[in-house]
Amino acid sequence: MEKAPPSRDGQNVLHIHDRLRASILRGLLAPGQVTSQLELARDLGVGRTPLREALRLLQREGLVLQEPNRRVRIAALSVSDAEEIYTLRITLEAMALRLSVPRLTPEDFAELEGLYAQMEHYIRTQDIERLDTPHRAFHLRFVRAAGSRWVEEIGRLFDHAERYRLSFFQAHPERGQLRQAEHRAILDAAARRDVAATIAGMARHYAHTALVVFNELQPGYVSARLSAVLEAVAPGALDEVQL
Repeated sequence: MEKAPPSRDGQNVLHIHDRLRASILRGLLAPGQVTSQLELARDLGVGRTPLREALRLLQREGLVLQEPNRRVRIAALSVSDAEEIYTLRITLEAMALRLSVPRLTPEDFAELEGLYAQMEHYIRTQDIERLDTPHRAFHLRFVRAAGSRWVEEIGRLFDHAERYRLSFFQAHPERGQLRQAEHRAILDAAARRDVAATIAGMARHYAHTALVVFNELQPGYVSARLSAVLEAVAPGALDEVQL
């Protein structure tokens, strides 16, 4: 994690939380890494009191564990955590798409096409760091019409899922084109106002990623939860999902 000079903003608990959270989700603070409150306070240029409050927020999110002697452990990646994130994400987003897709306007689709084009460019140039911003915006734009609470919760799950995706996909840039084809299928289905096909495309898209993550964490792992969720939100989609 890059060091930062002290600043008045740095004393703000939410500001510290956001900086640490971003470092964890991007892997700058590695899964399983152990550090101390003193080191974090020094690196961020902040006081110990607001740092402790920020760490409590992160602990509630499941991103850190506070250990004796004011040590802090970054939460490890685990197949059980990944399974919970992806199954909840598919379930929640399926409902959000059912609410949102019929309400999408021509302006919404123009914005989605622009985000798709940005992703296409960054995948082609293998600029993974810049890909993250339009990728997140693309997925959240689909569900915005469902309401702000839906977007907030889905955004939180997206961020937690990215921690896994970035850990295992940066070494395999060739998978980007496959995922982009899935984005295209989701967008085309939504443009046809085919809600069921949009949900099925989204479910397959996330399930493909989940299976890669599960296999990296625990080769051969079979997720009964993922199978059940896919069958519930998009019957038959499971047959089309492979590593």
